[in-house]
Amino acid sequence: MLSYNAPVPIAGELPSANPMSSTVVPLGQHLHPIDATMTPATSISEVDGQRASTHHIWLVTGPAGCGKTTVAEYLSKTLDLPYLEGDAFHPKANIDKMGSGIPLTDADRWDWLTLLREESLNQLALGAKGVVLTCSALKRKYRDVIRVAPYFTHNVALHFIYLHAPEAVLLERVGLRQGHYMGANMVRSQFEILEPPTADETDVISIDVTGPIDGVLKVALEQATIKIGEAVD
Repeated sequence: MLSYNAPVPIAGELPSANPMSSTVVPLGQHLHPIDATMTPATSISEVDGQRASTHHIWLVTGPAGCGKTTVAEYLSKTLDLPYLEGDAFHPKANIDKMGSGIPLTDADRWDWLTLLREESLNQLALGAKGVVLTCSALKRKYRDVIRVAPYFTHNVALHFIYLHAPEAVLLERVGLRQGHYMGANMVRSQFEILEPPTADETDVISIDVTGPIDGVLKVALEQATIKIGEAVD
């Protein structure tokens, strides 16, 4: 049974005393031209002696204002994959709380996180070659709820794309929004509970989003392309 307070194994292994590093990508370094038209949404691997498609779940995470929706929509369009907007799956009670400036509790989030995981797998069961979704996933245990997804289905690879920037930058961006229920005051509460991915979370791609959005999108697509290629090799 899944314990929400204990880390789940990543890639079949529990965190070790000498963890591997997750992928950290600063903008402006090691970028290469990408031909998005040549990028497959799935890759081929050997499972039980047979060739089978690897279906990739791309979970774009980070605090409010980091650009989750923009990055996710771009990856969805470029890779030709369905997109799930995590906020759309919140129950009305959660939206009302956030709209009133009341931070969500762990209890508010469990059913929402489970629903996102199940809907991602449902998209694959319906024939999607992969799926892109957004979810702040601020704590390790929130990410662990989604990490269970590959346990239920063969040939599923889960990737977190963690978007981060200084709090002041995100406060400014959220303050410029019009008509969004997530107010600038919620950024502070999110940073108070934020647990940035640690080195042993090897399924995480970290991207600094302080710079222009075009650079962020380029890095996100490049890193997704690399992960797809690694599943082929």
